Amino acid sequence: MATEQQSHGSGVKHRHRHEGPQRHIVVFIFSIVLTLIAFAAVAAGGINATFAVVLLLVMAVLQVFLQMGFWMHLKDKGHMLPIIFMLGGFFIAGTCIIMALYWVWWD
Repeated sequence: MATEQQSHGSGVKHRHRHEGPQRHIVVFIFSIVLTLIAFAAVAAGGINATFAVVLLLVMAVLQVFLQMGFWMHLKDKGHMLPIIFMLGGFFIAGTCIIMALYWVWWD
């Protein structure tokens, strides 16, 4: 990690943390591996359908966290408001899906 020193008018030098490409490369490779495992699970054909669906859902959730954490920089400080709005959106979408399923199946 490279650091740069910046002066903010008061003569005090603050260090700016610069994140290199190493973590992004590791996350990219991990995303590719997750995608290949998902394709292999579907292409195998002999796998139980329930196990394949659960495996794909787990890998999808991992991909979402990786994408949001590293590519959308939500792991950094100062991104709490977008996280709160996304969680609110997930809550509203989940509520709508549950209510739609309830309406269709038990009405």
